[in-house]
Amino acid sequence: MSETTPAPAAPAYKIGNEKLIKVMPSAAAKLTSLLTKQGRAEHGALRVAVVGGGCSGLQYKMDLVDGPASRDIMVMSNEVRVVIDPKSALFVTGSELDYSDDLQQGGFKVKNPNAVVTCSCGESFSA
Repeated sequence: MSETTPAPAAPAYKIGNEKLIKVMPSAAAKLTSLLTKQGRAEHGALRVAVVGGGCSGLQYKMDLVDGPASRDIMVMSNEVRVVIDPKSALFVTGSELDYSDDLQQGGFKVKNPNAVVTCSCGESFSA
């Protein structure tokens, strides 16, 4: 009787493309730097989520994570991994993630074509 090696498990996440979210070059450079500093350059990712809150009803939540979780959608854009849960994906489809180091308006910014209303601070939206 011969033993067989079990086939590797299929990833529990899906692969998406830049139609979901696109990382602009300045954001990719900043994310690569942050992931490298945290020792996550090889498998780390940016998690983008849409949560309730902010002055317009919805806001973005971003965290650096070790990689995609079960049911996530992972997008490779400008050599950076972005993971999004399926519910948040409904709100961010077609978005671009950019970064600016401007002192007053700096940081990561999401340009979202689905946002019907945005607040003046640029941190929340409604769709």
